Amino acid sequence: MFTRKKLIPVVIAAIFAFAGIFYYSCYKKTLDKIAVDQQLSYCHEQVKRTLFQVQNDSCQLPRNINHDAHKWYMVNVYDWTSGFFPGILWYVYENSGDKFIRSKAEQYTACLAPLLHPDHWGDHDLGFQYLCSFGNAYRLTGDEYYKECLLTGAGKLARHYNPKVGTIQSWAHMKKMMGWPHNTIMDNMMNIELLFWAARNGGNPEYAKMAETHARKTMENQFKPDYTNFHVAIYDTINGNLLQCVTNQGCADSSFWARGQAWAIYGFTMVYRETGIKEFLRFAEKITDVYLQRLPEDQVPYWDFEDPKIPDAPKDASAAAIVASALLELSTLEDSRPKTEKYFAAAERMLESLSSDVYLCGNGKPAFLLHSTGNLPGGYEIDASITYADYYYLEALTRYKTKNRK
Repeated sequence: MFTRKKLIPVVIAAIFAFAGIFYYSCYKKTLDKIAVDQQLSYCHEQVKRTLFQVQNDSCQLPRNINHDAHKWYMVNVYDWTSGFFPGILWYVYENSGDKFIRSKAEQYTACLAPLLHPDHWGDHDLGFQYLCSFGNAYRLTGDEYYKECLLTGAGKLARHYNPKVGTIQSWAHMKKMMGWPHNTIMDNMMNIELLFWAARNGGNPEYAKMAETHARKTMENQFKPDYTNFHVAIYDTINGNLLQCVTNQGCADSSFWARGQAWAIYGFTMVYRETGIKEFLRFAEKITDVYLQRLPEDQVPYWDFEDPKIPDAPKDASAAAIVASALLELSTLEDSRPKTEKYFAAAERMLESLSSDVYLCGNGKPAFLLHSTGNLPGGYEIDASITYADYYYLEALTRYKTKNRK
């Protein structure tokens, strides 16, 4: 028979146990506001739908689904986006363990073998093509073949480096079309990761110096005083001086193009990770903060922050996905706890929005996300589903899951 004295400890223990269960439940909800496992399962199912739709033995790869279409527009392996679909398959395999998906990841990665041919020089987009495909393959399998592919790709990318200018050449065809001696686009901040990777993994150590110099020149020349970006910097190849800056895929040269800023945020975060140079961290914060300050309520930017048609202008979910992934990494690299919490919370809000019915394709299309804008001035991929939006969304989900499971 319990006395009052014996009953008190039992009651106290029960209260603490209940409080612990309640706290853990609330804590779990706080840590996983986007139901990450559910979203990863959704991506798994959408990929299976894509594979069913494109089933064939060719090496055509999905690139986009326009807003009024329901099937993928396919491209060959030389398209700049060719690495994203194999990369998506590798991420789905990583999160699901589905051996069928792995076999398809291997198949579509093998499709990129023509890029390895000595006669194929490629261009500045080799980083996108190689890292997403061969890079994820090597990370998940450790197969030395994939490592050699990456080193080959880095060697090809290094050929496009101009030591007089200090950057990787982007659109070589613009010399004839526009009279630009040497141009560098903001997208290249993503591609130089291949050079850093190679320098750490048996490639030429000079590759890392090329990549760091490219980042520094971009930091010095391709941003306005308010830390918003120019898409393209044009240089003189004789003395390496900057000639002019333009924003080819934005509203105007003076406007604030969303995806360009996304490439920059991701790229400078990566450069800090690779170099440990605080100047790059501080710069990544500045270009991130101006982006965050200008976001609409749902955290997904309009394709250009200064489009006069806002709020009737197209959104760009691809920019949101790229930045969400970047900020999840930036939050792990920060040297300040308030900034760590700030950038993680911002990434989480972006993923919450992207994971809502407004931006998910659902049953309508076999892609992951709606409402991306590829090139509005060029008149294509407007309010579309695009593979690089899906790739960085899935990468962000994977990073979010990994961070929350630690």
